[in-house]
Amino acid sequence: MRTFEDGPWYAVHVKSRHEKLVATLLEGRGLDVFLPLSRTRRTWSDRVKLVDMPVFPGYVFASFERAQHLSVLQSAGVLRVVGFGDELTPVSPQELRAVARLASSGLALVPWANLSEGENIYLERGPLRGLEGIVAKVKGTWRLVVSVSLLQRAVAVEIDRNWVRPVASPRSGLRPIEALAS
Repeated sequence: MRTFEDGPWYAVHVKSRHEKLVATLLEGRGLDVFLPLSRTRRTWSDRVKLVDMPVFPGYVFASFERAQHLSVLQSAGVLRVVGFGDELTPVSPQELRAVARLASSGLALVPWANLSEGENIYLERGPLRGLEGIVAKVKGTWRLVVSVSLLQRAVAVEIDRNWVRPVASPRSGLRPIEALAS
């Protein structure tokens, strides 16, 4: 698989519940595909089961050249490739790399509303050491939120408060972690 820096990666918008099918079809066409999944407990009337669900429902990430755009659009289940006007817009490699680290960490991922405000943080310790994101506090637990700006979506993972160091932000400047607790 190509790294996220090797070429452009695009967000492919797919029909509802077609993410895994589209990923398989695109891989069959020789494309590199990234479909981050999160293990979720689903309850039916007769059973409870763990299932792998897409972290970004309705989207698959694929790396391809502009000449392959039509081939991608002709794949069953594909609605469009995300872009502005007629221009395809690549997803930030740093954002995809961060999402891939979250997905491979073994920690429980939670789809999260995209945040444009909040404190920028850097994880100095723990299994996600080296990642940057936004901190959120939910019901007394700390979460690292990593966004994919192009999709206006994000994913969150619970973290230990002791792993965090604030990062200078043009909006807030450096603030001690205690200031984040309020």
